[in-house]
Amino acid sequence: MNQPAIKRVVLGVSRHVDTLLLVLLVILLAASTATVFSASGESAARLAGHLTNIAVAMAVLLLVANIPPHILAKLGPPLYALALALLVGVALFGEIRNGSRRWLPLGFTSIQPSELMKIALPLMLAWYFQRHEAALRLKHFGVAALLILVPFLLILRQPDLGTSMLIGASGFYILFFAGLSWRIIAGLGLAGARALPVVWNLLHDYQRQRVLTLFDPMSDPLGAGYHIIQSTIAIGSGGAFGKGWLSGTQNQLDFVPERTTDFIFAVFSEEFGLLGALLLLLLYLAIVARGLRIAELAPSLFARLMAGAISMNFFTYIFVNMGMVSGILPVVGVPLPLMSYGGTAMVTLMIGFGMLMSMATHRKLLKT
Repeated sequence: MNQPAIKRVVLGVSRHVDTLLLVLLVILLAASTATVFSASGESAARLAGHLTNIAVAMAVLLLVANIPPHILAKLGPPLYALALALLVGVALFGEIRNGSRRWLPLGFTSIQPSELMKIALPLMLAWYFQRHEAALRLKHFGVAALLILVPFLLILRQPDLGTSMLIGASGFYILFFAGLSWRIIAGLGLAGARALPVVWNLLHDYQRQRVLTLFDPMSDPLGAGYHIIQSTIAIGSGGAFGKGWLSGTQNQLDFVPERTTDFIFAVFSEEFGLLGALLLLLLYLAIVARGLRIAELAPSLFARLMAGAISMNFFTYIFVNMGMVSGILPVVGVPLPLMSYGGTAMVTLMIGFGMLMSMATHRKLLKT
């Protein structure tokens, strides 16, 4: 390919990139790379794997950013149907790992369909509300609630309480941005509160233990409480300014569990302190704020719903992980978005940010 052709391709791709959002994401990924390198014990192999995941995720982001919103909308129903079929496949034929049936073997590899549903559900709901925009009725919200409930229950059955709650939150955000009445929201909240005793009895023993451990981690310091105890020690030992990159003792001495994945925030806080943790939080909030601004300026209902849901989903992942690591929420196995090591979660998030960029840079209105 000659230089003019390459230049045209680069300009075409970059035309649908939101510069501010991209800069914020690159800064976050740089912080992630430094922290993963430290948390892995300065492992060159883990660093190479993380950089490969970032390269693949960025390529996916650029690809999705160049797909117009009206094309993305059409992908909603088939992707939802595919994800739902795969979840049923997991229930029937899934592999059992660590007591949970979450993976579907395909012969050459295994996949986790719940990750696909994180993208498919909001796409489906946004497409559905866009289709009925001219005459939204309560029955449409009822149908949408059913579309949320089915994958929620399938994922909860695996069991995967953390992912099912995130899926439920994703669907709720779409309903909220579509105009669900505050009276209905309040009624649902009251009904949920009244159902807590029933929900408690339906939880598995290990899930109930996680909740009880949250209130008294010292009741089992070498078992269920170990994760919370060690992560809070690491966060507290960082002090105001941290111990310095590669110098976190809790991290280097292997006290922090799952330190490259779910508990990477404990490693970051120990090395960069309260100041670093606040700066990281501000960076996250800036990304969320940019996403909500894109939602505000979006030219169609589909784009507004998707941009708003993607932004709030990202915030939810941040809140759940930081709350879990700092000991104010139960441990549910949710990674810190774009900081934790892991290719599947990173690609899924970057698909969402690619959609955000598509909403920001494509101004063609969708047909209702």
